[in-house]
Amino acid sequence: MLNFSNLTVRLGGRTILDRASAALPPRARVGLIGRNGAGKSTLMKVMIGSLEPDDGDLDKPRSLRIGYIAQEAPSGTSTPVDTVLAADSERAALLIESETCEDPDRLGEVYERLMAIDAYTAPSRASTILVGLGFDEEMQQRPLDSYSGGWKMRVALAALLFSEPDLLLLDEPSNHLDLEATLWLENFLKSYPAMMVVISHERDLLNNVVDHILHLEGGKTILYTGGYDSFERQRAERAAQLAAAKASQDAQRAKLQDYIARNSARASTAKQAQSRAKMLAKMQPIAALADDPSLTFDFPSPDELKPPLVTLDMASVGYAEGKPILQRLNLRLDPDDRIALLGRNGNGKTTLARLLAAQLTPMDGAITVSGKMRVGYFTQYQVEELDGDDTPLEHMTRLMKGMTPGAVRAQLGRFGFQGEKAVTKVGKLSGGERARLALALITRDAPHMLILDEPTNHLDVDAREALVQALNAYEGAVVVVSHDRHMIELTADRLVLVDGGEAKEFTGSLDDYTDLILGKNQPKGGGDAGSGGKGFTKKDKKAAAQERDRIAELRKTVKAMEERIAKLTARRSEIDRAMFDPKSATPEDAKRTTGDLMKLRADVERDLETVEAEWLTANEALEGAA
Repeated sequence: MLNFSNLTVRLGGRTILDRASAALPPRARVGLIGRNGAGKSTLMKVMIGSLEPDDGDLDKPRSLRIGYIAQEAPSGTSTPVDTVLAADSERAALLIESETCEDPDRLGEVYERLMAIDAYTAPSRASTILVGLGFDEEMQQRPLDSYSGGWKMRVALAALLFSEPDLLLLDEPSNHLDLEATLWLENFLKSYPAMMVVISHERDLLNNVVDHILHLEGGKTILYTGGYDSFERQRAERAAQLAAAKASQDAQRAKLQDYIARNSARASTAKQAQSRAKMLAKMQPIAALADDPSLTFDFPSPDELKPPLVTLDMASVGYAEGKPILQRLNLRLDPDDRIALLGRNGNGKTTLARLLAAQLTPMDGAITVSGKMRVGYFTQYQVEELDGDDTPLEHMTRLMKGMTPGAVRAQLGRFGFQGEKAVTKVGKLSGGERARLALALITRDAPHMLILDEPTNHLDVDAREALVQALNAYEGAVVVVSHDRHMIELTADRLVLVDGGEAKEFTGSLDDYTDLILGKNQPKGGGDAGSGGKGFTKKDKKAAAQERDRIAELRKTVKAMEERIAKLTARRSEIDRAMFDPKSATPEDAKRTTGDLMKLRADVERDLETVEAEWLTANEALEGAA
């Protein structure tokens, strides 16, 4: 069990944690979430012991083995597999002792302990973890210094998972992973045998792995049971309760203030007025849940172009004087296409994206591009290369040369940079805000196609959801590379697998691809990875396509019903306010009598019950089909 109470941490004169408290159950699998800058990493540092709180207590067993990834990636001439094996310090020490010990009794104890901790299967376990994180057999034997920082962090993650601490602490573990490694990690964590606390913005991971959500907001923590979807439902209910309580308190406060104003001057009612003034002074204000109005993505709609936008005909692409990375590319993109590029890092997804963005030209074959097409291409490098001394307004003004100040500010406003935010130095913006600015910059001319390479890396869950909604509202073509499965499922209707030097349509679903990555349903007697990796027959493919269409229709129905339920619920709340607090009623409801409002409420309640029953039936059908 891990408990903390009244934790307060101040950094640079700012209060990060403000009397935060929670009791985490034994063997709990906790998702630590909150907006960027809320203090998640600070709280984890307190758990680790690398940061002392200014006040409060942290209670954890003394024997608790805590595992976390250090900020510095491992380096040197050691290989990934040796680095991972060395993470089990007890095994390493026992192996050394087994070679030097001369006491037969002690040697027997050493061998007994080595057997107990499964020491002799350790190389196989270490290799399995590394393979899952993208290291094939040859890569496992190369020195660490031959790898980039991102791959080194994968080794650090592999070492941590291999060591199996009693409390596993993970801070954004998928940040350096591709979709394939993220899927493997999620599957691995499902069966992790001990307690864990994971900071993540991956909705699927938070739904499939954790059983508690610890939400950090305003320096305070609240523990919810269940995964992320359950948290959202519980928080929405709490928000509605808070809103109702705040409305009731505001009405009571207004009545007290009105009474005090009218009766303080009268001798006969002065005491009552004083009593109500004391009551008003003691009334603790109820704060509504905070909402961030700057959490905005709004991609400008392009003018219409006739299809196709891009056609690749037996094209090959690579880099100057090198071997082609991708060959025999046959691909067509139309204005309404939504494509996700799948495949492990290093297989050529970014190369294909750069070809589509006209940053590379074919080495062979042909590419045909609509002459008027504009492309918005987003990469993490653009985020990192923003000038920290300039403001969003200065960045946008430079790129929109010749446009009016109003047009420049309007484009910034689409992405939440209004007022002071527009003139804040980029160096003072959060990672998520810088990513939002980069998206604003690449869409300044209303591109016909957006190519997004890992756009969610710096975004929290709320920002990712806002981005998904904006992409679904965008009227151009989208090509996305992402390890966020939730985003792919909601925005892409075509999957292209980049593997083995080629890029082919993946005719299975994302779930099929997940099974393929996790080693399930492997093709027997060979199979074409580009056709789903399962040796599908034409009949199988047709049936799978029909089933996908049916599931898509069910999802559409469920979503429509959820929207209907939300509108009916909001309408019921409006009617309740009109009955119990006429001053807050809408103009239409203010004209109605109480009897009319009660009849109207009954009608809404009946409609709500009908829609909820239909939603339940549709949702059960969807869960059965998924």
